[in-house]
Amino acid sequence: MTGSGPPGTTRAPWDFAAPWGARGNVTPLDGPVHWIEFGPSPLRTAPEAIAPEGPPVVFVHGLGGSHLNWCLIGPQLAAGRRVVALDLHGFGMTPGTRGNSTVQDNTRLLDRFVRTVTGTPVILVGNSMGGLISLLQAAAAPDTVAGLVLIDPALPLPLKAPDWQVASQFLLYSIPGLGELYLKMAQARQTPQLAVQRIIDLCFADPSRADPAMVTAAIALAVERQAAPHRDESLLAAARSLMRVVGRPRRYFATMAAVGVPVLLIGGTADRLVPVAAVRQAAARNPSWESAILAGVGHTPQLEVPGQVLSVLTDWLDRHFTLNG
Repeated sequence: MTGSGPPGTTRAPWDFAAPWGARGNVTPLDGPVHWIEFGPSPLRTAPEAIAPEGPPVVFVHGLGGSHLNWCLIGPQLAAGRRVVALDLHGFGMTPGTRGNSTVQDNTRLLDRFVRTVTGTPVILVGNSMGGLISLLQAAAAPDTVAGLVLIDPALPLPLKAPDWQVASQFLLYSIPGLGELYLKMAQARQTPQLAVQRIIDLCFADPSRADPAMVTAAIALAVERQAAPHRDESLLAAARSLMRVVGRPRRYFATMAAVGVPVLLIGGTADRLVPVAAVRQAAARNPSWESAILAGVGHTPQLEVPGQVLSVLTDWLDRHFTLNG
């Protein structure tokens, strides 16, 4: 079925986000890109046809994530404004390769997406790697971004001992040959159900908070992705490029300082991947940013405590971006 969005857009054959009222689409942007739109309104025919309702919100997921990472907060934000979430190259239902799944490649994809699909400027909401990509977009193309929400973004780590499990996993990712072997062995010995549960155990401070419907949808997506070509190559390319960026803290801090739009930084005190000390360090270096630290929360607050994230996010939006204004 042909969609009414940008040229070439079609309705997606998958409906993983349907329980949350989201519609899936595929748009050709140097290859097929899957994205979803929340809310009851149909696709707009062109960016200039969007009614004045405040800047669109564009969600950007993290390493190993997908559009599903936003389904527990997207519907509530879609009352009165456009809200979409894309799958980056190599993740969700957007195919990727070693050659187009790096942080830099996906920043270019995000740039083309907001210019082609939503129109600009937009409010970028990014988690983990998606926060890093959103930050790079805001610094490189300030005309495209009206505001920035960084939820436990990938950040340079302060000088302290990291979580041993996380550190050892990323060390394996970083070693050519060994990273490929590690992923191949891991994929061979775990079911989609186990893979989803391991992600929850890693990213949640309290895994019992996982929404059952979201777990079901995540497993269905994982089953579908089993046949995706180059998925391991894409993950490793993204992970290695991410480590290179955060491994140059001076350059990264300069990128942060170059952002001139309102920024909301959200972190969890129990995040094992991005320690709260790194979030506090970023906040201290950028005093104009607003920040919220969520007690006892892990790496994906929008999934673990969506109500808390919505409260902080809607308050920030109400103060900085008035609808119909």
